[in-house]
This record gives sequence, C-alpha cells and structure tokens, in this order.
Amino acid sequence: MTDKSNIYLEEWPDGLAERLVAWRRHLHRHPELSFQEMNTARFVEETLRSIDSRLEISRPTPTSVVARLIGSKPGRTLALRADMDALPIQEENGFEFASATPGVMHACGHDGHTAMLLAAVQLLSARRGQLHGEIRFIFQHAEELPPGGAVELVEAGVMDGVDWVFGEHLASQLPLGQIGVAYGDMAASPDNFTIVIKGYGGHAGFPHRAVDTIAIGAQIVANAQHIVSRYTNPLDRLVVSVTQFTAGASHNVIPDSAVLKGTVRSFGEQVRQDARDQLLRIVQGIASAHGAEFDFDYVFGYKPVVNDEALTRVLEEAAVELVGRDAVVLSPPGMSGEDFSAYQQKAPGTFVNIGAGNPEKGIVFPHHHPKFTFDEDALATGVRLFVRAAEKLLEWDS
Repeated sequence: MTDKSNIYLEEWPDGLAERLVAWRRHLHRHPELSFQEMNTARFVEETLRSIDSRLEISRPTPTSVVARLIGSKPGRTLALRADMDALPIQEENGFEFASATPGVMHACGHDGHTAMLLAAVQLLSARRGQLHGEIRFIFQHAEELPPGGAVELVEAGVMDGVDWVFGEHLASQLPLGQIGVAYGDMAASPDNFTIVIKGYGGHAGFPHRAVDTIAIGAQIVANAQHIVSRYTNPLDRLVVSVTQFTAGASHNVIPDSAVLKGTVRSFGEQVRQDARDQLLRIVQGIASAHGAEFDFDYVFGYKPVVNDEALTRVLEEAAVELVGRDAVVLSPPGMSGEDFSAYQQKAPGTFVNIGAGNPEKGIVFPHHHPKFTFDEDALATGVRLFVRAAEKLLEWDS
C-alpha cells in the first residue's frame, strides 16, 4: 500500500486549513433552525461544486445536500455524515463571527461538523484515482428537532447501497486532542411529553371551590420520580425529567389549567414503552383523584445510537494512528439523543466524539449553552479522522 500519511498527518493543500476555519465561521455567523437551512444548504452545495465539479450532487430534501464521490475502481460504499442545523438560543459570545441572527445560534458544533466534512471532501476527492468504491457525503438538516432530518434522508434513499456509515461530534466536555469511541450503546432515545391538566379556577382564598391544577401538577412531578426509583430495574438506564411547569398569572388566582413538559431518556425498547405507560397511569390516577381532566401527548423520538462493534474497532484503530493510544478514550453511554441512529437502521454505523474543550481558552461551556463554543484546533482532528476512516474501510490501489 502506498504511503498516504500526507493526507491526514502532514501537509494539507495550500489554504485548506484556513478555508476550514473560514467555513466554520461563516456557518456560525449565519445559523438556521431545523428544517429552515435553505442558505446553509445552498452554501454547502456551492462549496462542493467549487471543490470538485465531478462530484454527483443531489438535494434529497430542500435543506439537505448529498455528494457522491465515485472511485475509479469497483468496491463498497461508505457514508460520512455531518449535521447542519442550529438551535433557538440567543448567543452570548462576543466573537466577531457570532450569530447575526437574533435568537438563533450554533450551540452544538454543527457548524464545525459541516466544515470538517467539506474539508474531507476536498482531501478525498484528490484521491479519486486510487479509490475503490464510493464515498457518500451526507450534509443533513434538522438533527435537533424530531422527527429529524435523518429519517427523511433515509426515506429519500440516501442510504441505499451503503455498507457502512460514520459520523463525528465535536465534544466540549472532552479535552482537545482526545477522541472518544463507544462500543454498543452511545446515545439514548430522547422522547418528549406534554401534559395539560384541566381543573377549575377560582379565588386563592377559597381553594375549596376550585380544582387546583398547580397542586395536581406538583403531585404528578413528585410521583413521576418513582418511575425511575421504584418502577424500573436499577440496572436499566432511564431518565424522567419534568423541565417545564407553566400555570397561572396572578398571586391570588388558582388557574384552571397547568402545563407540564419534559423528556424521557432510555436505551431499551421495553423500558421506553413501560416508562411512557407508567407516566400515563400516574397522570390518570392523580387527575381522577382530584376531579381534573387532562390531555397527554407523548412523542417517541429517535432510536438510541448503538455503535457496531466491528466498525468501531476499525475507527478506534484509525484514531490511535492519528492521536496515539493514550489520547483515545472510551466514551460511556450518554442520555443525549442523536438521529444518527436512523442511518444505523440501514447499515452498520459508528459515531465518535472529537475532543474540543479547552479550559485554558475558556472553552468550558456545555452544548446548548448560550456561551458554547469549541476549540477550532479540533476541526483538523475531525477532518483527519474522516479521511483515515475512509482509507481504512475502503480498499485503495497500492
């Protein structure tokens, strides 16, 4: 096999490192919410065409882009994925490239993911003559909002004929220079619920004449904690969190309705179903006991991300080659959600974390925080891992 180390360890083409950062900063400056990524998708498509006019570029949905790099020799197909959407958060960073869109920011690193995959396209396109098979670059919309963009792209056929799928996530909780891999369970199913309690309002000084939705809601919140602590096997991983409780507008009025919202996170399908059913039983019982009615809306989100063991082993080997054994760590399963799981229903896949935190630069804020950012030095690591993964998974001419 020829020495290809210059692709991922040594010199890059002139200007690529600068373009990588510039792409990220442009995307960060111009964020777009899930299912609204029109300008982002246009920017990605135009950049891809400028990189390599021979790429087969398609728009499976109005706000997504897929590029196919067909090698000169027959072989298998690898899909590489980056997500592109931003979050409804007002940015509190003072960067020159901070969000120019009020109330919207890239607070989860998707701007970096998109920039990394664009750079990987350029490096891998230069190797077309030695490539066996196909690399399919998926620039996905709407990772942050269920039902998510991944399921739409799967339904549009972007995974047809794909043998493996690989994705990366910049992680501020992981130190710069490290790469986190996970075997098996990595990210949970993120299900959401909304409960509307309907009682009978009245004067707060005469509570016996009302059906107090706040008191009923408080009992639901307290009893929902029993789903994990008393109704679920301690060996099963489950989170039930009530994150919103909205009711009332005055200090002396008992409101006639209250709204509870929250999330349930799990890995096992049976645990997932049981948690939903138990929550419904709790709401039914408490509401009935106090003469209230209710609406119960429960949305099953993404399936859990479960990494393929054999594919993860290959990616771990690639990571070790890039950053060394000591810098490759095992990532424990987390209760965040990721619609990368939709691709894993169609082909073996693995998802890794790229360390991007750096306390020395003040980069310590978690994902989805108004001051979230990542160390841009991590971008090069992500690009190199995309390229090295492709090299190891697909056969090259020697």
